[in-house]
Amino acid sequence: MIRHCKPIGRHGTRRVGLLLFTLYAGSAFAQTAEPPNVSTSMLLQTVLALILVIGILFLAAFLLRKLNGGRGFGSSGPLRVVGGLVIGTRERIVLVEIGDTWIVVGLVPGQIRTLHTLPKGDLKPAGDGERHFAQWLKQITERKNEGG
Repeated sequence: MIRHCKPIGRHGTRRVGLLLFTLYAGSAFAQTAEPPNVSTSMLLQTVLALILVIGILFLAAFLLRKLNGGRGFGSSGPLRVVGGLVIGTRERIVLVEIGDTWIVVGLVPGQIRTLHTLPKGDLKPAGDGERHFAQWLKQITERKNEGG
């Protein structure tokens, strides 16, 4: 293998020297490269553009909410959750309104079951209504336990 290599002559030494100089100069330039100059006006412009984009997002969300009648997203259809009661750590009972009907639904992990169906009624104020719902639910549960 050594027999096939040409001896480095006078011109070969120059090429190697030129190659080493180029590598050294490139590394020296890379070490002395300064970070790009960021002016205060450029930074201020970026921050203002970011504030403008965030403002547009909030304005769009506000307008969409106003167009939806002040309700949150996902409650515009015929289905509405009227109330709910937490029974256990993962068990809930929810009152769902569909048209003129209320459906009492039991929710447990992995299962949803209709407990009772009744015509739509009037809701009392929040504090009294929750207590009434709890009493009504207790009566329903007691009746169900007596029957089954």
